[in-house]
Amino acid sequence: MYSYRTRLIFPLALIILLVLSSLGAILGPLFKEFYFERMNDRVAKETAAVALFLDSVDISDTETVQWKIQEVAERLNIRITVVGLEGDVIAETHADPKTMENHLYRPEIMDAMEIGSGQEIRFSNTVNAELLYYAIPYIKDGETLGFLRLGMPIEELNNVYQNIWIIIFVGFFLAFIIIVVFATKLTNQLILPIEDARKVANELAKGNFSARTYEGNDTETGQLNQSLNVLAENLDRITQTYEVQKERLETLIENMGSGLILINSKGDITLVNRSCKDIFQEDTEDWLNKLYYQVIKHKEVIKLIQEILLTEMRKRRHLTLPIKIEIRHFDVHGAPIIGNDHQLKGIVLVFHDITELKKLEQTRKDFVANVSHELKTPVTSLKGFTETLLAGAMDDEELRKRFLTIIAKESERLEGLIHDLLELSKIEGEQFQLQWQTANLGEIVDEVLMMLEEKAELKKVSLKMKVTGDVEIEGDPHRLKQVIINLVNNGIMYTPSGGEVTVRLREQAETIVLEIQDTGIGISKKEIPRLFERFYRVDRARSRNSGGTGLGLAIVKHLAEAHKAKMTVESEVGKGTTFRLVFSKKRMEEKDQME
Repeated sequence: MYSYRTRLIFPLALIILLVLSSLGAILGPLFKEFYFERMNDRVAKETAAVALFLDSVDISDTETVQWKIQEVAERLNIRITVVGLEGDVIAETHADPKTMENHLYRPEIMDAMEIGSGQEIRFSNTVNAELLYYAIPYIKDGETLGFLRLGMPIEELNNVYQNIWIIIFVGFFLAFIIIVVFATKLTNQLILPIEDARKVANELAKGNFSARTYEGNDTETGQLNQSLNVLAENLDRITQTYEVQKERLETLIENMGSGLILINSKGDITLVNRSCKDIFQEDTEDWLNKLYYQVIKHKEVIKLIQEILLTEMRKRRHLTLPIKIEIRHFDVHGAPIIGNDHQLKGIVLVFHDITELKKLEQTRKDFVANVSHELKTPVTSLKGFTETLLAGAMDDEELRKRFLTIIAKESERLEGLIHDLLELSKIEGEQFQLQWQTANLGEIVDEVLMMLEEKAELKKVSLKMKVTGDVEIEGDPHRLKQVIINLVNNGIMYTPSGGEVTVRLREQAETIVLEIQDTGIGISKKEIPRLFERFYRVDRARSRNSGGTGLGLAIVKHLAEAHKAKMTVESEVGKGTTFRLVFSKKRMEEKDQME
């Protein structure tokens, strides 16, 4: 791209060159014509002078005439020819008159006969040069005796004409150089401030608001540069203020505990804060610039967004959403964004996670009911069979033995329930701490399988173990054993006869993956988020008959969280369930987890 200076100087130089060239093209022919007229005038005067010089000579005396014209020709450096009335050459300064042809029909002689004078320019073989011929009648005593012709070399005219062109070219070239130099200097004085202003404007356009230009004198360009500097300073100040406000707003949005989603009028998600990633357990950065109904999987949220877009009114909803393996509760506020033109620009959604409050509230409601319900059966059984024995059944040895066996079994079940309640309360307590040390998961799984082998054989369920790599981690061996016992026991409990429970351990770069897979009854997708609730059973009749308390998976969840392990559940009804826990090889501190 050419600079402003080039785009100004080049056309100006071209115009000057065209003007000077045109002027030279006009002046050259004018000078030539002027010099040619002067040359004609000179020839005419010299011809008249020669005629006057020969006036005293008898034209018939050829020797005298020859001698006279020879003398004049040498002094004037011209060719002189005396021609008779019949065209014969009487005298000639540059050739023998007797050898020359008749000149009667030469153009200049013919013009001299008709109009009194004639001239012609042509090449002469006699002198081997181009000559300007001028002829007049030779008159003596009023009688025309012949014609007098002078021939002047035209080479002088050509030399003069060539010199004229050289002078014109050199003069105009120097004038052109001088004009261009002064024009360039003047242009630089005018253009430099403008170019400086252009550069600063380009820097401002790129966002460099610290750029400044030289203000110079108090001319129009100086005032322009002053205004540009003021503009740059104002933009710099505004940008700094904007950046500070932007940083504060971004910090506020990213670190607010509630999830924030901004959707434009077309339905594209334009802003998602960091909390949404924790809320939806997804990489919500992939949602940006995509339609909300293509990335948000929860129909309740989509329905709320559509209501706000259609009604352009504020909405508030309490939504219960299944997130991975949990049911989470949210207080969602949605509001339309209306522009100054009263047109809808988009909507904003704020998600307040009230899961813990809901859980606490529900726990308070359900705890007494669940504990009462769970204790009612064994207590009722103990009371009933005890009363029956006291009523006389104790005298019957067979009934006594049968009833006491049932009482012992119910007492054991009651003891297990109380133990699990106390254990869960201890784990959830603020004072609970793990006994961190190096634990080999392979050895722990092997111990658990030996412990539960008899139970599995009674149900005809096979236990398998597969270990890949080094499976040592930092953790609490006792609590890890408790986790594995609960999960393997659940697998045995819900797997029909002939099935199998497989425990897999797999080493990865920085983690160890523990998988407990069974071929049992499976779990429907809608029940998975409730698996880890207290006293929740997928199959209540089977778990009761097997002695389950409904607290095992709740304990597993809390112990997995204490080890900073990631837990997922995959299941399909009728095909079995897989519990997967991913443990870090090294202990993760609380600050590392926050980061």
